[in-house]
Amino acid sequence: MSVITVEKLRHTYSAGTPFEKVAIDDISLSIPAGQFVGLLGHTGSGKSTFIQHLNALLQPTSGRVLLDGEDINKDKKTRHDVKWKVGLVFQYPEYQLFEETVFADIAFGPKNMGLKKEEIEERVREAAGFVGVKEELFERSPLELSGGQKRRVAIAGVVAMRPEVLILDEPTAGLDPAGSRKIMNNICRYREQSGATVIIVSHNMDDAARLAERLIVFDHGHVAMDGTPEEVFSRPQELINIGLSVPQSTAIAMALREKGMPLEGSVFTHEQLLKAVAKAKGVALC
Repeated sequence: MSVITVEKLRHTYSAGTPFEKVAIDDISLSIPAGQFVGLLGHTGSGKSTFIQHLNALLQPTSGRVLLDGEDINKDKKTRHDVKWKVGLVFQYPEYQLFEETVFADIAFGPKNMGLKKEEIEERVREAAGFVGVKEELFERSPLELSGGQKRRVAIAGVVAMRPEVLILDEPTAGLDPAGSRKIMNNICRYREQSGATVIIVSHNMDDAARLAERLIVFDHGHVAMDGTPEEVFSRPQELINIGLSVPQSTAIAMALREKGMPLEGSVFTHEQLLKAVAKAKGVALC
């Protein structure tokens, strides 16, 4: 599995024009193989620009992105090949479905990898299974599916390439709570079974708190925070000050503390909130 290293990454849009804008600036970090990372930040903070550098969709204005120590922008071939190792699922990926059938859409990536028919079929069935797409849908048009089904088909198309790094930009945007939970559970199952690195851009703080091992918070093109959920959500006021929300449990804990309840530790899950309240009140949980 691959290790991602980013060194002094900077990207400027419309450089040299009156519309010049620095989207990300002087970002250096490393993401080890197999880690589940949540990228947080307000709209325009640089998250989406950052992830598009990780598979060479965008090239740096300055700085480098390394995959297992190799500069992914070294040459044209390297930029092309990295797309099979680092899969990127855009926000609302269902709008990019274009094949006549679900099977053909999921198979598009593996076909472009030059794989044999048997392996393509194997990968399509495997990816569909990971994300919860039933094989009975394979011959249907993607346009006939529900929003959640389309989203899963689009994710399956990237998963079918068996990327070592899977990046998803707001994978649950626009879905109802039940559909969101299914998508996130599917992603977790894929990571557990494949060992892949997973990077998710999200505005859902509860998902980030519940699932990610590490949170990287962007603010105006810079990394404002980088740590475990416990470390990041122990600074709730700073998150609010840069325009972000906090998990529901954190917000409730903040309100209780303001009313004088002495809650201990970082609170960002329902279980932690229950334990903290019970301890503050001297009540034993069953």
